[in-house]
Amino acid sequence: MHDNVMRTIVDIPDETLPVLDKWAKQNHVSRAAVIREAIALYLENKPVASDEDAFGLWKDRALDGVAYQQNLREEWS
Repeated sequence: MHDNVMRTIVDIPDETLPVLDKWAKQNHVSRAAVIREAIALYLENKPVASDEDAFGLWKDRALDGVAYQQNLREEWS
């Protein structure tokens, strides 16, 4: 088992459970192991953005960030 493990509750639709359990049984692993592997594979394909990824996002925009924010707030009035 992993040294640093966080337990969590995940809502899984009823129609997904039989498929999940069948996969786990066929591969001789626990349901939790299948979910851990699925999360790991998902994260390999969906890397987490860093602060550096956001640097310069507004450089090509004519409207600065404060003006953009003010325009959004005016929509609420």
